[in-house]
Amino acid sequence: MKAIIIDDEKLARDLVRNFLQMFENIEIVAECENGFEGIKSINEHNPDLIFLDIQMPKLNGFEMLELLDNSHNIIFTTAYDQYALKAFEVNAVDYLLKPFSRERFAEAVNKVIDKIGKNDNLTQNSILRQSDFIQTDEKLNRIVVKKGSKIVVLPIDLIKYFEAKDDYINIVSSEGSFLKQNRMKYYEEHLPDFFIRIHRSFIVNLNEIKEISLLEKDSHVVILKSGEKLPISKSGYIKLKEIIR
Repeated sequence: MKAIIIDDEKLARDLVRNFLQMFENIEIVAECENGFEGIKSINEHNPDLIFLDIQMPKLNGFEMLELLDNSHNIIFTTAYDQYALKAFEVNAVDYLLKPFSRERFAEAVNKVIDKIGKNDNLTQNSILRQSDFIQTDEKLNRIVVKKGSKIVVLPIDLIKYFEAKDDYINIVSSEGSFLKQNRMKYYEEHLPDFFIRIHRSFIVNLNEIKEISLLEKDSHVVILKSGEKLPISKSGYIKLKEIIR
């Protein structure tokens, strides 16, 4: 079995490496100190097992998992307990809360060995999305997207609008347009107050609005500073009038 350790703390990586010596059939193929290195190593080595921290510089563990194309056996190793329930709900193999004992570590690794032995395919990454982990009262301040082999971290205030496109959301920003698999309802609930849903398919940044124009009787469009025109539903028009009057 091939394993990768992803943690920004060297002592934490050393501990996992030391504990893995109990398992002669597991080879550590890479150690990474941030999410960018982690994604590169995972794509290169296609490991059987990933030990993953949550709070890391550049990309956190959940943002990193959003960008992976294939499913993997994930054991979280973290000092934060608030995401444990959700981690189990999306079929993460285990959740080790630092500091963890050698015995608890062995228990987690044996779960992976048993699953692989039973050919029990894990599919957590197909449903492991940012919306599964974010707390209900937490607002987004950035969104991580992937375009080809490039990873882009978008500050939320650079985003002009969100557009629903089947099972994806088209995120249009000053840095370009990016498709991301998620739900409009999620963004509606977790975006800052300067975003508003104006239509079933559109959420717009209020700071990007230049004017509201009458298209025809009882039909309006939002015109952005960039010149783009977005449709407004009747309920969206009412909400906009209340905000900008």
